[in-house]
Amino acid sequence: MTVERCGKVTSERVRAVRRGTAAAGGTAAAPGTLEGRWARGSYDDRTVVFLPKGSSTPVTTATLLDGKAAAADIKNELALRVQALKERGIHPGLGTILVGDDAGSRSYVGGKHRDCAQVGIASIRVELPADASQADVEAAVLRLNADPACTGFIVQLPLPAHIDTHAVLELIDPVKDADGLHPTNLGRLVLGIPAPLPCTPRGIIDLLRRNRVEITGQQFCVIGCGVTVGRPLGLMLTRSTEHATVTLCHEATQDTAAHAREADVVVAAAGVAHLVRPDWIKPGATVLSVGLTRTVEGILGDVHPDVSGVAGSFSPPVGGVGPMTRAMLLTNVVEAAERM
Repeated sequence: MTVERCGKVTSERVRAVRRGTAAAGGTAAAPGTLEGRWARGSYDDRTVVFLPKGSSTPVTTATLLDGKAAAADIKNELALRVQALKERGIHPGLGTILVGDDAGSRSYVGGKHRDCAQVGIASIRVELPADASQADVEAAVLRLNADPACTGFIVQLPLPAHIDTHAVLELIDPVKDADGLHPTNLGRLVLGIPAPLPCTPRGIIDLLRRNRVEITGQQFCVIGCGVTVGRPLGLMLTRSTEHATVTLCHEATQDTAAHAREADVVVAAAGVAHLVRPDWIKPGATVLSVGLTRTVEGILGDVHPDVSGVAGSFSPPVGGVGPMTRAMLLTNVVEAAERM
């Protein structure tokens, strides 16, 4: 099976998955039970339970890779490092540039600044109207480059259609690149030169390590080759500190399922709802659901919930890699301050 650009998910199946009904491939789960909470997308429990179709008894469990808990630990660690910096007279600051009034973007930016407050990082907000010119946006980038109170910053994407996004991002000082996606820093990643690292791939690796999932010598199947996750994750996993063997699958891959079945760890970052199904997974493998698809019924991950009946450990689409990405953004800001 090849990786497609978009997945076909009927509203009936979406509702079934969220409610834990038999139409989703499993026995209906009562609201309030662990199975019911899993079906509706709440992943606070340490174990994910699968009810096979026609059965009322859970037969397989997957250990939950809890990104919320790991991110909370990271924030506690960062708070101590921030305090140590302040004692030296260094005050880390995260800058954000938001252009326009997109509700989703505004929510993301607000969440990042709430994270900052939790660890003692200063917030520097720059907001521009949707009709801001290219020159206006570039000037905002240059101001943050020159601002000593800003140790790292991001430009919230997407930008309005009339803005040249690449030109804006290339203006960011690589030292202050909190996302770790500046071309200079990606080049340094290829060369093995220390630099800010892409947040989501870094968060994935950190989540695996904190849960004692073996990386060195393991077979990884990364599904999706985007610049924010798939490509940099492949580079990071093949560094000498990780030494994994990586297969990177994309839209032209002839049999993605076959590659996934051979993997010890599967990372799904294709943005195709429920692309990865139970028969793609080797029993006991680790599976991380990274990509998200918004539907009228809610947000669905790249990995079908029934995979929890096969996997040994599982990172869900909500509360998994997402909190780790935000934690790594803070980490990049603090590390930039520590290099001052």
